[in-house]
Amino acid sequence: MASHIKSMTEGKPASLIFSFALPLMAGNVFQQLYTVVDTMVVGKAIGVGALAALGAADWLNWMMLGIIQGLTQGFGILMAQEFGAGRYDNLRRSIGNSAILSLLSSLVLLGLGQLLARPILTLLQTPPEILPDALLYLRIMYIGIPVVMAYNLSASVLRSLGDGRTPLHAMIVAATTNIGLDLLFVLVFHLGIAGAAAATLIAQLISSLFCLYHIRRIDILSFEKNDFSLRDRRLSLRLLMLGFPMAFQNAIISIGGMIVQFVVNGFGVIFIAGFTATNKLYGVLEVAATSYGYSMVTYAGQNLGAGRTDRIRRGMRSAVLISLLTSLVITLLMIFAGKLILGCFISGTPEEFEQTLAIAYYYLAVMSICLPILYILHITRSAIQGMGNTILPLASGIAEFIMRAVSAVFLPMLIGENGIFYAEIMAWTGAVIILIISYFAVIRRIERMINH
Repeated sequence: MASHIKSMTEGKPASLIFSFALPLMAGNVFQQLYTVVDTMVVGKAIGVGALAALGAADWLNWMMLGIIQGLTQGFGILMAQEFGAGRYDNLRRSIGNSAILSLLSSLVLLGLGQLLARPILTLLQTPPEILPDALLYLRIMYIGIPVVMAYNLSASVLRSLGDGRTPLHAMIVAATTNIGLDLLFVLVFHLGIAGAAAATLIAQLISSLFCLYHIRRIDILSFEKNDFSLRDRRLSLRLLMLGFPMAFQNAIISIGGMIVQFVVNGFGVIFIAGFTATNKLYGVLEVAATSYGYSMVTYAGQNLGAGRTDRIRRGMRSAVLISLLTSLVITLLMIFAGKLILGCFISGTPEEFEQTLAIAYYYLAVMSICLPILYILHITRSAIQGMGNTILPLASGIAEFIMRAVSAVFLPMLIGENGIFYAEIMAWTGAVIILIISYFAVIRRIERMINH
């Protein structure tokens, strides 16, 4: 058995969750690093218009990525449960089945993405001066959907087995590649926004191959041809019942983000650029939250497979405390160093720079102060998903969509352009209320089932 694989059914929950999340956190930092470098290179080398084009494409790109991550994370829930229960034959069949479903899904998403990119950008009233660049960026990114799917499935397999280190190593390699190619394609070859997109896809390809290589070295994953089959319809249906609600949840959240982008697009290129600069830091703000979330999915899934709901409760308490302390540290960092960081993304005349920075920092301050809400959201949602329930998190995603959309439309009418920044906070709050109630309902139901 590979040394990075770890059972989370024994040992102190706090140390297990934190030690598992730490390499994922570092990996997510490197993943965000190459997103941030894309933005820096585009914003500084090409200008405010190109930065705004990235922003206009953001939510469409994130929606596709969210669907892919939702599917693969859902598949990973069953993998974690089978691993926790020691059913390795079932684990191999789950992975093989997931691989076939992922391939078919990626081809469908690729076709839909290419078909709908222009109509949706037009529907969102993307300004004509940035529409061509935004569309070009999306078309290139969508070509790489099978590559992105391969990486996310591979990383999900490794995380479900308690391996957070290999995805970290993959991200280090990918980030290094992406940064080098960004500088080469944009600054040397002058490929513009297309070069930034191509650099990201090549980096994703390398990271997916890295993860696949390490999966092949895991002893308990000695696959046979029969493992890669959809003949077991019950298994396929079970995987889809876990993955589809999570994919749909992310898609719904993305649609809410597009509504926000629609409103933002009406405020002009400078406002879009400032909004985009902070949105590129969104991933940095939640990087630890996402990592703790992955940790909780694996922790809850493995312990559910072992029938240890008492450990799930203890792990949840530890995760909440750790996440609150982490969010406080990030909040302080962004409040005091936010302007310096944002300045790395922005270029233009002195007047454009100051206007864009003011918009970006206001948005960053609002999100940073409310960051603990987002961290509780990730922890709670992931624990519920790890226990095999993806429907209630979907309900929270719908609430998040409604709160974000309604706030985005009406708050600017009431308090001006800055009202759009509070739509995100309202979305987090609506979702977290549902999730906290759902967590207690789900774990009590599981405990009753085990006791009976």
